[in-house]
Amino acid sequence: MIGALPFMRRQVRNLGVALAFVVVASGLWYWQERDVRERLVWMGIPDWSLDNPLAVNRVLRNDGVLVGWSDLRVNPLWVSYQLSAVDDARIGERPDFRRDWRTLWPITAGNYSGSGYDRGHMAPNYAIAVSYGREAQRQTFLMSNISPQRPGLNRRLWQRLEEVVIDRFAARFGTLQVITGPIFAEGIGGVFNRVGLVEVPEAFYKIVVVPSSEPRALAFVMPQDVAGNEPLDRYLVSIDEVEARTGLDFFPQLPGPIEHRLESSVKTAGWQLSQVARLPSRY
Repeated sequence: MIGALPFMRRQVRNLGVALAFVVVASGLWYWQERDVRERLVWMGIPDWSLDNPLAVNRVLRNDGVLVGWSDLRVNPLWVSYQLSAVDDARIGERPDFRRDWRTLWPITAGNYSGSGYDRGHMAPNYAIAVSYGREAQRQTFLMSNISPQRPGLNRRLWQRLEEVVIDRFAARFGTLQVITGPIFAEGIGGVFNRVGLVEVPEAFYKIVVVPSSEPRALAFVMPQDVAGNEPLDRYLVSIDEVEARTGLDFFPQLPGPIEHRLESSVKTAGWQLSQVARLPSRY
């Protein structure tokens, strides 16, 4: 028994050293990860109210893109990325959709088969590919970046908006912060409207911000039942309205007076919307 004591002490000491290493390494990883995340967003990662448990999400980081993933709704509640004007707009072939191992549920491309819904990208394939490269493009095909969209929305109106953002707004303003995601029906009934495990949204939002000391922004909410040829400016809303419908606070670090000016009303001056609202889609 006496001979066993030194051995036990060594085991306890080794365990203590291992635990200390894990704690230190985890802390360093956390601070490094937080630093990387903060460089991908403007004025903080979207926050949610504790009064709305369905808005709870956890952050998944991809190349150039942050995803606020909900294991309850099995959807990205928000996807945030920055875009800049690009000279070379060539991209590679479309990758295949892939399951994201980081999600709690095993969502695959096959879950959408026969549902009547498209696999709708939140961070767009084209814009992310020309901005961040091939690997980033592949990551837009992770199912954690996908939400059910009706074909008239996904293939027409939503795609037209995505193209205007990267081709016109980014070229005009230089740098943009974009946040986009689904909006779900109020009440518990919508929770049971699902494609497999994935809850079906009733609409989608996109917020486009020109970051600066005097920022400007546009916000859109597009319902699922669009035809696809409607003018983009028909769907303009305030950021406050998007926050009310999602339970999210998109720019939690923005000073109060600036936040109020940016979010409380729709201001279209300088965006030249009349020139782009009816542009046809690329495809």
